[in-house]
Amino acid sequence: MESNQNIKQIIKSELPKIMETDPEVRDFILRLTRKQYADRNKTDDRIERLFDELKRDREISEKKWEENQKELRELRLAQDKKWEENQQKWEENQKELKELKLNQDKKWEENQKELRELRLAQDKKWEENQQKWEESQKELKELKLNQDKKWEENQKENREMIKSISKLYQRFDSSIGALGARWGLQSEASFRNGLKAILTESFEVRVERYEDFDHEGMVFGRPEQIELDGIISNGAVILCEIKSSISKAEMHVFYRKKEYYEQKHGLRVNRTMVISPMIEPLALKVAGELGIETYSYADGVTL
Repeated sequence: MESNQNIKQIIKSELPKIMETDPEVRDFILRLTRKQYADRNKTDDRIERLFDELKRDREISEKKWEENQKELRELRLAQDKKWEENQQKWEENQKELKELKLNQDKKWEENQKELRELRLAQDKKWEENQQKWEESQKELKELKLNQDKKWEENQKENREMIKSISKLYQRFDSSIGALGARWGLQSEASFRNGLKAILTESFEVRVERYEDFDHEGMVFGRPEQIELDGIISNGAVILCEIKSSISKAEMHVFYRKKEYYEQKHGLRVNRTMVISPMIEPLALKVAGELGIETYSYADGVTL
């Protein structure tokens, strides 16, 4: 095996030199290896056909390339034309924008000038108004001081006047109170006499003044004199309370007088009535609850 390996090494190293120097060996090797390679003539034909195909492909490619180049040139020309048109429009727009900007800058400057003038005028007016306001405040302060002084003087006069009126009112109230008490008693007597005259002269009734003494204090809660006005009509008993004015408490007192009269004499009072020109609202409510008739005029009484 080693000898075979040595022989192969010798052949690999020496064979190339031998083929270059010895034609017989070279031809021998070529004959042995011919089956491993294509025939030269066939190879040349195949190469020529390949060259022809490559030539045709190149011509087709060159034709297409030229057509593409022509289209590209036309497209470039169209694009250049459009670019020039767009460039011209852009330049025109830039010119218009420049003019518009100049006009806007001019208007802005004019507006700024107007604003400055307006601000100056406003500042001047504000200063004038401020000066007027300060003068007005000064006048108002002086006026307020004068008014406060006058108000104090008026208050002093009013207090003195009220003090004088109060003294006069006390004297007048005392006089009127005494006069009212006398007038109330006299008016009740006059009213009672008028009612008696109206009823006795216009109707077949008898009017009597009932007086008694409540020893047990049934009416007032303590022993006290009882006075009532009674009207007798066809056997019916009517009790009256004739007053210049009557309150809620006085209305309750009148009803207890009626109960006292019924209990004392064992009689049933048919009607109870109050005749007065001034009856308090609460007294009217009590009269309605207790069944007491109320009249403001003597000739309005119906029997």
